This record gives sequence, structure tokens and C-alpha cells, in this order.
Amino acid sequence: MRLYVFNEKDIVEGRATDVYFRRTLDTLNHLNMRDVKVRIEVHSYGMPEGYEWAVLAGIEEVLYVLKDKPFTIYSMPEGTLFKRVEPVMVIEGNYADFAVYETVVLGILRHSTSIATKAARIKRRAMNKTVLFFGLRALHPSIMPMADRSAYIGGADGVSGEFSKDFIGITPSGTMPHALMLAVGDNEKAWKGFDEAVSEDVPRIVLVDTFDDERNEVLKAIQILGKKLYGVRLDTPSSRRGNMKAIIEEIKWNLHVLGYDNIKFVVSGGLDENDIEQLKDVVDIFGVGTSIAFPPSVDLSMDIIEKEINGRWVPITKRGKWPGMKQVFRREPLDDEIKLWNEKGEGKPLLQKVMDNGRIITEIPSVNKIREYVLGQLDRLIQ
Repeated sequence: MRLYVFNEKDIVEGRATDVYFRRTLDTLNHLNMRDVKVRIEVHSYGMPEGYEWAVLAGIEEVLYVLKDKPFTIYSMPEGTLFKRVEPVMVIEGNYADFAVYETVVLGILRHSTSIATKAARIKRRAMNKTVLFFGLRALHPSIMPMADRSAYIGGADGVSGEFSKDFIGITPSGTMPHALMLAVGDNEKAWKGFDEAVSEDVPRIVLVDTFDDERNEVLKAIQILGKKLYGVRLDTPSSRRGNMKAIIEEIKWNLHVLGYDNIKFVVSGGLDENDIEQLKDVVDIFGVGTSIAFPPSVDLSMDIIEKEINGRWVPITKRGKWPGMKQVFRREPLDDEIKLWNEKGEGKPLLQKVMDNGRIITEIPSVNKIREYVLGQLDRLIQ
């Protein structure tokens, strides 16, 4: 038996690749063509239905994999919103050196970008309400840190991974699972035990739909915790949920009558963008899991777009793609223009050199800085 995961060394050394890239390398070696220098562009020619933009994520990991290797890289900053066809990264070097890394680079960018993009779409719907990413149980444990990082970059206000303080410097967030009440066998005993066991800096947010009607359980929670009760979470299964907004409105009215208007409402369980839109007027915190963990895929692909011949860069690519090295110029909020690299455009050029022959020449921003950058772009889209 074993865990079916690669370790970091395997990934950095190029073992995590498709067999056809290894065979491509063998063929180039056989033909004595290891010095074929190319420019490879990463782009998306197929956004998910209804998507006008995506959030670029995974740049730090790509630079980590390719550092100290003979590549020069141009990239949009991590967290940049981009549109269909736009180049988000260009990698320059001998294709024989790069072939075995194509699978890794594209996998990192595509998965990270897809999660960050969905988190951004959720956060844009939630606006000033809090969004917590609770999707780790939907994922293989080997990629949990990547998922928490990507969701946070995309705009989630918090993540649940206990390890995230070590990986990305974010203190994890969470409430309590139904398993606590079921294991204890009594709501009130479980809530009281939680209050006694957990450090005081953790907000007292209790689940109120395990055994009884949500309204009744909220009242019991108030009796047990009193002013310590920060909030209540509803995670009612869809088979019992009915009209969630009406349930919350009913509970809120009863709390108002009793003078408990300050209690926060947390809702989780199968939430997606439309649910956020419908509930944001009555909910303070959304716990979103599977829709972010398993998002629609932002179909990033990678193609050779130029080849060096006799010291000159010559545009070349397969049918259906745009050849030539390109730059993207942005006029706010998302009014972009694609130009050939040597052409002038209006607005801010988005692709910048970030690696020079294996040497990283750009600052690696913190996840907080990247998240602020994403939220700023989302704010300008809303205005």
C-alpha cells in the first residue's frame, strides 16, 4: 500500500510528466535537436460558460519549479484578471529543456486559476459579507495547501486548513461539525464542552440543525452560552431545508423580539453563486466548499508561438491559435488590447519579465497582497 502522491523533489526534477513529452525529448535527442529555442505561451481559448474573466493563480509555484533552469519567463502578476485569448505567461528556452515540465506548469496554473476564479466569483456576489472556504474534504490531501491558497487569493476571507498558518501565514477559520453533537449525543452538552475546551479567541459559532428545529436550537444555544454566542450556523441538508431565506428571517425575527439582534448567521452546505445572491441580505458569513474546490475548469493551454531561426524570432503556431509574442495592455477596469510584443498600445502592459535564465528577478508577493490586488480589480468591475 502507498499514498499516490509525488514529493517535491519528483516535481522539481521533471518526473511528474506525460509519457509523450518524455518521448518527444527522446526524439529531439535522437535528431540532435536539443537546441531548438522556442517561446511557449499560456492562454485560455475556452472560458467556462458565462465567464468573461478569470483570476491568474499559481505563478509562485511555477517559478519555484523552474528556477535555476535555463528559462526566461514573462508573466502577468499573480492575481491578475484576464480574458479569453490573452497570454498570461510566456516561457522562453530550448524546448528539449522544457518538454518534461509542460505537464507540471500547466497543471499548477490551470488548477490554481480555476479555484481562485471561482472564489472571486463567489466573493463578488457576497460583496461585503464574509466568505470562508470549507472545501478541503472534497480534495485529495496532497493539494489541500494549494486549494486554501488559491481560494484565499481569489477573495475568500478565510480558509479552514489547520496547516494554513504554516503554508500561507493565514490563521484558519471554522466552527464545529455535526460529528461533535452526534458523538456527544446531546447538543447542549456539546456546546458547553466546546466553550470550555476551545481558546477564548475562537468565536462561539454553533451548529443549530442537528437534532431539532433550527429556531428551537438557536434559543437553546442562547440559554447555554448567553452573550458568548457570536453566531449560529445552518448547514441543513437540501432534503430538509425548504426555503432557507424564510427560515433565517423567522429566526431573526424571534431573536429581535428577545433582544438578540447581534447574533451572526452562518450558512453552509452546497452553496454556489445563485445561493449567495439569494441569501446575502440575511446571512453574515458563507461557508462555501465544493463549488470552489471543484470549480468549472478555466481551460488554460500552452502552445509554441515563436521559434528562433538563424538568430531571429519567427512567429509559428498550430492552427486555431494566434502566433507571435504578444503583450496585453489594460485600461481600467478590464478594457484590454492585445498587441504584438514590439507594438505600442494604450494602457498598462501586463506581461513583465519575472525570470531571466533561471534567476527570479521579481518580488514574490504575499498572499495578502495578491488578495488585495484581486479585490481591488473586482471593486472596479462593480463600480
